[in-house]
Amino acid sequence: MEWPGVPISLLLPGSALIAGLGLAWFAPSEFWPALALLPAAAALGLATAFPAEATALWLALLATCPEMWLGDLIGGGPAIIAIDKGVGLVLLALCLLRYGARFDAVNPGLAFLLMFGAGILHGFWPGLTMADSLRSLIGSAAPFAFSWCRLSSRWCRHVIGAVIAAPIVILGFGVCLAAAGLRPLYAVEDGAFRLAASTLPAFLAGFALISVYALLLEQVRGARPWHLALLGGDLLVLVLTGARAPLALALLLILLVTAAVPSPRWPWRLRIPVLLAVGAAPAVAVLAAPLLGFVRVLSLASQGDAISLSHRTLIWPIYEAAFAQSPWWGWGTGSGKVLVPVGTLLFHLLGTNAAHDEYLRIGVEGGALGLGLLVLLCGLWLRHGTRFMTGAERAVMVLVFLVFALHSATDNTLIATTASLMFAWVSASFARADWEAARMGEAGPSPEAGRSPEAGRMAEAAA
Repeated sequence: MEWPGVPISLLLPGSALIAGLGLAWFAPSEFWPALALLPAAAALGLATAFPAEATALWLALLATCPEMWLGDLIGGGPAIIAIDKGVGLVLLALCLLRYGARFDAVNPGLAFLLMFGAGILHGFWPGLTMADSLRSLIGSAAPFAFSWCRLSSRWCRHVIGAVIAAPIVILGFGVCLAAAGLRPLYAVEDGAFRLAASTLPAFLAGFALISVYALLLEQVRGARPWHLALLGGDLLVLVLTGARAPLALALLLILLVTAAVPSPRWPWRLRIPVLLAVGAAPAVAVLAAPLLGFVRVLSLASQGDAISLSHRTLIWPIYEAAFAQSPWWGWGTGSGKVLVPVGTLLFHLLGTNAAHDEYLRIGVEGGALGLGLLVLLCGLWLRHGTRFMTGAERAVMVLVFLVFALHSATDNTLIATTASLMFAWVSASFARADWEAARMGEAGPSPEAGRSPEAGRMAEAAA
């Protein structure tokens, strides 16, 4: 991209340098604070030139949860979250400029727009302001926003790789923080060990589960030993975090994909060891429980408490009562954040005021109509996005969405940081299928990609 005849990647930092020199001459007292803008301008220039790499780097940094480890060091966790989201919106704008826009008529983010509008018409929950609801709208819709871009195959590769590598990045960074004495590598809950790294155990488990999603899709596309090695690593991370629902869902998904999704690129002789390992996991857990009781999953299993809901039932009645007061339209985006005020006894007991049930939260914010629209759009988005995938890939994506739907009943899957990685991966997987169909000439011109097979090859080479 050039303007006029000058690369934007050079124009931005160059303009900042000239402005800085002028400021040093005319207002020297303001020079040093403004000097901090120069690295930001340089980063913006690089991101403009390399949006695929910049997006992958942003996702990797986002996975480490800077609002936690950096917030511990300098404070200002909410401000760091706002900066994270702001960087994501800038990258979205750069992708739109670089790759072009496309119309995504079934994008699930549209459901949150309806919820926001319904809240304005119906009235917000007491204590929820228009500005807070608008911020929640942006934060809720943003993870789906990359599907409004004509993403390049290079962008897709980098994003998928970043999602797969996220648990490794988190662990590696967590080890560095622990070695420097800045943040412990693990937490202790009720006398049990829980791996946390640079984030919280539940967040680390969420990132590991999304990595499992991505690895299984890659495995049916072409079996590789390192896919299975990374799957094993993700399962070990899930065990060590003590997050029961993500671990159970990961095992269920691996079992279903391995046993029920045929793919010529993953022969059955290579699936037998996976099936045996997953089938033996419960027996191994029972045998290991007495020896490894310090691991939370095994500790709870030995106490007969493996399927408890970790006090979620204390907060669910509050959401149910709010839903009953406006069952059709809800109370506007963001109302779930103010049902249990920060600082109350329940907040301190749970350590959060989140519902840990997205169906309840969306029901409160958008009512039955908003929740129904969101579920409908997710189904249509899946059907539309997988239309060019092979049968095996399509089956994996359907199973992933079903597992994600189950996970949403016990966790904050749409508002947590994990949602940004989850739906960036989904957007990349959908866009990659479009690219591959265009290259193979199987579908002719793709209305969504807006390119013929030949144009697709030329554009990919340019990207």
